[in-house]
Amino acid sequence: MGRKVSDGLSVKVTVPENTVIEQGKFYELDGFFGLAVQSVTTGAGQTAQVVLNIEQAEYETSQITPTDAFNKGDKVYWNATTKLLTTQANPDASGNPQNRPVGRVTAAKDANNVIWFILGPQVQAHA
Repeated sequence: MGRKVSDGLSVKVTVPENTVIEQGKFYELDGFFGLAVQSVTTGAGQTAQVVLNIEQAEYETSQITPTDAFNKGDKVYWNATTKLLTTQANPDASGNPQNRPVGRVTAAKDANNVIWFILGPQVQAHA
C-alpha cells in the first residue's frame, strides 16, 4: 500500500554535531541540496533536524564564489568544501564533476555578487 505524504517541495534532514545552519542559506545534508527554512545549531554529541526547501524553482542568492563569472545559462555546482555555489565542475581524472551539479543561472551575477538560478532535480550526475 502506498500514499502521498507531501508535495515533495521540502525534506527533513539531519544536522550533524557541531554544525551551524543559517536560515536562508543553501546546504547539502543527507544527500539533499536545498535552502534551509530555519536556523539550527548543534553541539558536541548533538544532532537535530532541519527542513530544506528542495523545490525546483528560481532562487536568488549571494552564496557564490565571487571570482566566478556566473553568466546566464551557466551550470551551477555546489562546492561542499567552501559551502558556496560555483560554475566549476572540478572534474576528476575520469571527467566526473567533484562539485555537485545543482542548477543553472537565470540572471547573471550583478555588481553585488547576487545571482538567480533554477534549482535542478535532486539527482546526482555522478556516483
